[in-house]
Amino acid sequence: MLQKIGDSLKGKKALAYVILVPLVLVFAVWGAAGVVNMDFFGASSYAAKVNGAPIPLEQVNDAWRDQQSEWQQRFGTEIPDETRSSLQDNLLEQFIRTALVTERTRKLGYRVGEQRVADYIREEQAFQVDGKYNENLALARLAQLGISAAQFKADVSSRLQNGELQRALQISEFRTPAELKRQFALEDEQRELRYVLLSPERYRAAVNVSDAEVAAWFKANESRFLTPETVRLQYAELRLEQVAAGVAVADSDLQERFAKNRDSYVEPEKRRARHILVTVENGDEAAAQKAAEAILVRLRAGEDFAALATQFSKDTGSAGEGGDLGWSERSAFVGPFADSVFSLKQGELSGPVKTEFGYHLIRLDGIQPGRSRSFDEVRAELEGEFRRDRAADLFGEREEQIQRRLEAPGVEFDALAREFGLTVGEVPTYTRGAGGAPLGTDPGLEQVIFSDATLNQRRIGGPAALGEDRFVILRVLDHSKPRVPALADVRDPVVAALRAERGAEAARLAAEAAVKQLQSGEGFDEVARGLGAVPEPARFVGRGDPAIQAQLREVAFATPRPKAGAPLFRALPLQEGGAAVLAVLQTRAAAPEADAELRSRRAVQAAARSGQGEVGAYVGELRRKADIEKSPQAFQ
Repeated sequence: MLQKIGDSLKGKKALAYVILVPLVLVFAVWGAAGVVNMDFFGASSYAAKVNGAPIPLEQVNDAWRDQQSEWQQRFGTEIPDETRSSLQDNLLEQFIRTALVTERTRKLGYRVGEQRVADYIREEQAFQVDGKYNENLALARLAQLGISAAQFKADVSSRLQNGELQRALQISEFRTPAELKRQFALEDEQRELRYVLLSPERYRAAVNVSDAEVAAWFKANESRFLTPETVRLQYAELRLEQVAAGVAVADSDLQERFAKNRDSYVEPEKRRARHILVTVENGDEAAAQKAAEAILVRLRAGEDFAALATQFSKDTGSAGEGGDLGWSERSAFVGPFADSVFSLKQGELSGPVKTEFGYHLIRLDGIQPGRSRSFDEVRAELEGEFRRDRAADLFGEREEQIQRRLEAPGVEFDALAREFGLTVGEVPTYTRGAGGAPLGTDPGLEQVIFSDATLNQRRIGGPAALGEDRFVILRVLDHSKPRVPALADVRDPVVAALRAERGAEAARLAAEAAVKQLQSGEGFDEVARGLGAVPEPARFVGRGDPAIQAQLREVAFATPRPKAGAPLFRALPLQEGGAAVLAVLQTRAAAPEADAELRSRRAVQAAARSGQGEVGAYVGELRRKADIEKSPQAFQ
């Protein structure tokens, strides 16, 4: 929930059930909680049962509606039936595995304290205004999703609890030095390759297509050219700045705020210092200290500090200013440096002072005592803060009030806009997947617009959050479904697509024929000339070498290691439509990593990957042993 709550919490109720840090896939969706028994209606009230515990049907269907919208955007049309069934089953499996993890953590006694849950919720950015937690905003956002505060709190606790099990499994995983050595040797292996690329343009240019072929191909691929789904809609919006402009500010309110936050308006003492930094070169501390002491002797003899700073200081930020650091608070400096600056009297020298940067010679040039700013000095600041805080409260309250009004029958769009002072506008064309000005392309808003309630039942949609300071309600005035255009309207892109398809096939066949020639003993350069292409010279590459295409690297390292003097050849179609002929000539081990710190980081990363695999295997075993019952009505 928390990962998506900032998106709104933009109208996505089920995606709001994604929470916490990026865990493994099994932790991506909420587990079972809260069941409404509808068996007496003759319909199943659960999507699945996990060891007898039900996963609510509504919860899974909400999640599917969110995913369905996203997949429809990717396909640009309705999801194919076969793909739909696979996606639905994958989603249900995620719920099942999450429920298994939740059940396991409870049995093992994992618990999360109330304070940790409260702290996590308060840190959620979607519940904050100007970086501070706002209770009214949090409740309004949850109300928009149809989630109670108690349920949200329980869900957070459950997710944090499941995270503890994952961490325990990952911590228990380790690799021996011998295992790491073998793994790193495999990861760092290099392979010598030669390859030639067959240009897609050359093969496309050689393709000729007839009108009949174009028409037949278009008929078989009509779905690729569907016009986008669009709506014409009316919206009414409220912005935080509108609410803030209407907030009345009384002098007594500002006085009270000033009294409560008086400490916030205390300006700490500031000091102005100069310094000369002598850095430690090649680890020679003694030489650096001796050089600093020599400069200090010259300063005490009366030489100009600024001139010596310009000549000797290694602090590039201040050396050109004669070592001047300007007026600064104590917190601006590292510990030993700050202690020295704030212990000096004006005009005094200090040093050498050692810090992590080297040795410093310091002179204090000025002291600006701390003071408390008066009410009159901070009045404008107080008024701005008061307006923002009060506006945030009112903004959240109005969003919640509108949500309740929309749940009641008979509410009218124009009346609602007038009652709450919303600004009304119209979007002539809002396109699925592309949005429409001035509302943009917010995914949560799009889900509201193209929902059954808004699109087909013509109910008022929203409120849908567009950021933290704006929400809208809307109604659809007109709807244009995707349609197949006339061939004449899309002939050029159809011909281009057909030629690209046939050109890619021709390039693939040419590459496969070239591989047969190479396997029969013909030379690589000779075969490349026959293809009308220039081959790349042989070179060793690693698994992550960016100098060659990822497709070539993947195939090269998926190919068995060639035996001495017997290269292996592969033909592969390329994503851009051409093809490649690849020769894997030989392999070699890379030199062991010399950087101890880098080796250590790689070992930690390897353990983390292994730990994630351990988590996946653990949950997989829970799934294998579990008693699972999937409802055939889960997605009906």
